[in-house]
Parts: sequence; C-alpha cells; structure tokens
Amino acid sequence: MATVTEAPPLAPTPEEPKPPRKRGRWTPYWLLLPGILWLLVFFAMPMVYQASTSVQTGSLEEGYKVTWHFATYWDALSEYYPQFLRSVLYAGSATILCLLLGYPLAYLIAFRAGRWRNLIMILVIAPFFTSFLIRTLAWKTILADGGPVVGALNTLHVLDVTSWLGMTEGDRVLATPLAVVCGLTYNFLPFMVLPLYTSLERIDPRLHEAAGDLYARPVTTFRRVTFPLSMPGVVSGTLLTFIPAAGDYVNADLLGSTDTRMVGNVIQTQFLRILDYPTAAALSFILMAAILVMVTLYIRRSGTEDLV
Repeated sequence: MATVTEAPPLAPTPEEPKPPRKRGRWTPYWLLLPGILWLLVFFAMPMVYQASTSVQTGSLEEGYKVTWHFATYWDALSEYYPQFLRSVLYAGSATILCLLLGYPLAYLIAFRAGRWRNLIMILVIAPFFTSFLIRTLAWKTILADGGPVVGALNTLHVLDVTSWLGMTEGDRVLATPLAVVCGLTYNFLPFMVLPLYTSLERIDPRLHEAAGDLYARPVTTFRRVTFPLSMPGVVSGTLLTFIPAAGDYVNADLLGSTDTRMVGNVIQTQFLRILDYPTAAALSFILMAAILVMVTLYIRRSGTEDLV
C-alpha cells in the first residue's frame, strides 16, 4: 500500500519591501525659488508698477494718481504711430540683413571652418568685448562725410540708388535711415550668427552624404535638407535680433536725426526729459504688445517651436 506523505509546510512569504521615501522631492523647487524671486522682484513688480503708471493722471508737481485713464494709450498711439512704424521697418530691415550676412557665416563656421572655427567664433563675439555705446560711436567715424566708405559708395553710385529709395540724402550717410539700419545690423549680428551656428552644427553630416548619393545638387541639398533643419536657429536668431532692435534708441540717437527717431527714443524722452510718465509707460506697453503679437504670429507661421 502506498503511503501518503504530508507535504512540508509552506514557508511564509516574505513581506514586500516598502518603497523608500522620496527624499529631496522638494529640492528642484527650492533650486527654482531664487530665479522665481528674481523674476518677481525685477520683472513682475516693475511691470505692475508701469501698468499702474500708464493709467494715472496728474503732473510731477502735483503728483500722479491712478484714475484708470485708458485714453492715454489711444493718445500715445495716435500721436506717435510714425515712430512705431519706423521702428518696425528699421528692425525688420536690420533683421533681414543680419540673416543674409549671418547665415553664410554660420554655415562656414559649422561645415567649412575646420581648425579656424574657434578663431572665427572669437571674431564673431569680439564686439561684445567693448561697450555698446563705443561700438555705435565708431560707426560715426566709419560713415563720416568725406570718409573712405562714403567715397567708395559715391564712386559705385550706390548712394544714388539709396537716395532714390529714401535711405540717404544726397552724398550724406550719417543722420539718415541707412546709418541707423547699418548700426542695428552691426550691433545685433552676433545674436543672429550664434543661434544659426548652433542649429547648423547639430545637423548630421551623413544626411548631406545621403543627399549626394541620391544625386541631389548642392542647391537642392541646401533647400531640402540644410535649411529646413536649421529653421530653429533661423527663428531664434530673427527673434533675438528683431525684438531688441525694435526697442533700441542708441543707434537712432547717435547715427540718426529727428527724422529717424524710433519709439525707443520717444519713450526715453518722455521718461527723462518731458517727465510724462503715463505716456511713456503706455508707449512701453503698446510696444510690448505689438512685439508679442508679431512674435506669436511669426512662430506659428514658421512651423517650428523647437528654438535653440
């Protein structure tokens, strides 16, 4: 007869270890706290103060009071809309010139510079080693009447064309729209080159080789491969150039005249000379809103939100 043996007792199942307590869960937020406080103190609070200033009425002698006088915005826009349009025109022209000059330079640094890459990059950022004011004042010497630049432009009859376009006046370049656009282009060109170089450097060279293996011409490779992949750099560079150029006042003040004043010059005058703080604050908010709308539409039309 078969004997039935008892099965050995089952060993007790070990208890599942409790998950370790998440330590340092609040560490990222503590690290973000200084930056958030900085933005609140030096960005949000001044914005709120300027917003309240824009709806005040009064004078410097009597004091200003918040009366919710929103008509200041309409009065400022209706009186200074030529300066707004001029700022957009000058900033847009400088941005296009920076793109036309900066893209070939960034392409050269990314794909053709070789061992000279670091040297060229230093030359690109070299203007940052001096003051913005000094760089702009140097252009007064470069574009001086009777100087070599103006003489060469006269010899090539370039000033005849720019005079016909309304960019210069006769044989004079200083105190004209051309001088202001040249100053903006020079001062903000590095802001275009650096994002373009970063975007172009990320492109895998094997993509160019694959396009060549498919018998694509260099122009086709650039149009179908290089330029679409560099769009984040194009968008970033144009934004970094256009936004500060639209609010700039140094170039128009030093290289231009009363006929080339931009909205930044008007805001500076209202704040520091006329002391009309509500109008100056209203102009600042109108400029900010206009740039915000244009930037939003531009990003949507560009088809990319991957900015470098």
